Amino acid sequence: MSRRTNLIDLAVGRLRQQITSGAWEVGTRIPAEPELTERIGVGRNTVREAVQSLVHAGMLERRQGSGTYVISDSELGNAMGRQIAGAHQRDVLEVRRSLEVETARLAALRRTEDEVAELRALRDSRAEAYASGELDRMVEVDLALHRAVARAAHNPVLLALYENLQDAISENIRFNFEHPAHDDDSHHALVEAIAEAEPEAAMREIDRYLSDLIGEELRPAEAGSEATNGLFAHEEPAAVGLE
Repeated sequence: MSRRTNLIDLAVGRLRQQITSGAWEVGTRIPAEPELTERIGVGRNTVREAVQSLVHAGMLERRQGSGTYVISDSELGNAMGRQIAGAHQRDVLEVRRSLEVETARLAALRRTEDEVAELRALRDSRAEAYASGELDRMVEVDLALHRAVARAAHNPVLLALYENLQDAISENIRFNFEHPAHDDDSHHALVEAIAEAEPEAAMREIDRYLSDLIGEELRPAEAGSEATNGLFAHEEPAAVGLE
């Protein structure tokens, strides 16, 4: 690998770190080339190529006469977004089920008392939003509740996957509210199963809810173990604590 390639990789890494750390927030304009050259300690051509690399990655956007702006803090999110743009809602629901069944199991095993309080508050806010009929608020709070469950699982890889799918999940939640297939589920049983540290019940509740949206009816024989066929299938849930 040439010294120039190494310098470009170095510059890309430092620019990316400014974005992913939140130092440069989404929507903000990044410093001009002369300042970046001074900060990183490389030539202007190297900075220009590093910036262009992140433009191609979907993290930066050049705006004629205005500068270069941060438009995303995740390369993975952009790549996944391009792949699933326009996906069928059933496909999104099936992916959600694969992720959220295991997420609910881990949350029931690992949640903290503060997280239980947050989940209950979001559940109540969701009910208020649903009663008001304000669609945007319904979508916002429902997504916030599911993201809180993902955080309570305390698995950074699982959380990263969920966060990078949140645009598709948000669209899916909106679609489900706009085209209700059955009465709304309050998520009361899901939240209480997590609060009471009952992983099997938590898995059962989220699997039932998403399977209903998909239009699948679980067979009686699957009632106690229907959640074991997801992306993160397991044999026996082991009680683990926070590390």
